[in-house]
Amino acid sequence: MFNKIVIIFLLFFIPNAAAEEIFLSLKKNKVNVRYGPSFESPVKFIYNKIDLPIKLIDKKENWRRILDVKNNSGWIHSSQLKQINSIITLSDKILFKRPTIFSKPIAKIKKGRVLIIQNCQTNWCKIKTDNIKGWIQRKNLWGKVK
Repeated sequence: MFNKIVIIFLLFFIPNAAAEEIFLSLKKNKVNVRYGPSFESPVKFIYNKIDLPIKLIDKKENWRRILDVKNNSGWIHSSQLKQINSIITLSDKILFKRPTIFSKPIAKIKKGRVLIIQNCQTNWCKIKTDNIKGWIQRKNLWGKVK
């Protein structure tokens, strides 16, 4: 009997450390973030960046509670979100022509830049930003790297 109680407790009351983090991106250039999960809830702040990656931390009907790279949180209607396709750099990075540091450097990517992911390998991601495409190392990125 005691073993069953312990197992039930472990299953329901201890968070699953192996649970995968869920990231989404903003679908539009202007997205309201609200204090609560309804249109009647006041607007807390407004994002003005399409493709900005955000982390899903809760759901309630058609609303998603999110967290951004700066730990701001709030509720966004699901119609304003899409599957993740972007990341943010947490440090300045070099964009290379090929997935190796011995390749030609193309550009310097500043910390906080939103990048669109095209694909990823073990240690590198092919990205695009504005009219530039290239490869960056996977370390120091925020968002789910495919």
